[in-house]
Amino acid sequence: MNSRAICSLASLWAILLVLPAFANSYVLSLATLILLLACTGQAWNILMGFAGQLSLGHALYLGLGGYAAAGLYYHFGIGPWLGVWLALLVCAAAGAFMGILAFRYRVSGVYFALLTIAFAEFTRIGFDHMSWFGGSGGLFLKVTQRDRIDLFNLRGPPVLFYYTALALASGTLALSAWALRRRAGFYWLAIRENEDAARALGIDVLKWKMLAMILSAAMTGLAGVFMAFYYNNLFPEQIFHISRSIEIILGPIIGGIGTLFGPLVGAALLTLIAEGATELMSAFGWQFAGMKQLLYGVILFAVIWLLPNGVWAPLAKKLRLMR
Repeated sequence: MNSRAICSLASLWAILLVLPAFANSYVLSLATLILLLACTGQAWNILMGFAGQLSLGHALYLGLGGYAAAGLYYHFGIGPWLGVWLALLVCAAAGAFMGILAFRYRVSGVYFALLTIAFAEFTRIGFDHMSWFGGSGGLFLKVTQRDRIDLFNLRGPPVLFYYTALALASGTLALSAWALRRRAGFYWLAIRENEDAARALGIDVLKWKMLAMILSAAMTGLAGVFMAFYYNNLFPEQIFHISRSIEIILGPIIGGIGTLFGPLVGAALLTLIAEGATELMSAFGWQFAGMKQLLYGVILFAVIWLLPNGVWAPLAKKLRLMR
């Protein structure tokens, strides 16, 4: 990044920092959703955009992280700041298990993608029958108040969740930027471009692919903890469903796979266009089931056709934000 990009990023972060002083609850909820999608998109981007491993079942880690922390809070009253460590451990272990199973036996490409879908689906079916987590009827967290900020239990008004989501999105962006400029980032890019050539150069391909898998899974699980306490309910049919995985990956694809700011730009575009279309339909009294999914498909088709590298690259070039 050049100095112009650094100043623009600092200005954007400053605007986001003071946004609650000028925005109402609806705007804050939209901003929170954008930041949450940016966080999950950044996590998926590490595995696919940096290391080149296509996952279509990232909802697995979102659900495991959410259920791990929410279960501790629901049954034992353990707050999310302690439960998050269990969530990170569970998601990292799940990512490691899937990585060993796939990478050790050279499962890649479309077969790796199918494996990730399979894991997410049978986990969804399993949680449907786990009464300790509420089963198919869902797990509902106790909401005692919404006016006073209870940071320890992550209970309070929308502004609390907004700043938490901002911290998560900022942290995942900083972590991705840091990793991309270290040895891990260079090795990931080498593996993404040509795995056989990377192996011939002496790169431990299994080790670095495993690192990308575990890091991506843990970051997604962290977002799952936030999601559980933000919505206060978890349903296996929703959080583990493949549509949730597709929602996670659409932001990076539209914004730009393998770029730092692509997931944030893509999440903002998807959320704002979808919500704008919903408001427009409500204003005219139109009823159209599946409008959001149809709109996502149209946007994805337009981006692949007109901007195959995503929105961020031409936008950054136009604004002179990159060297």
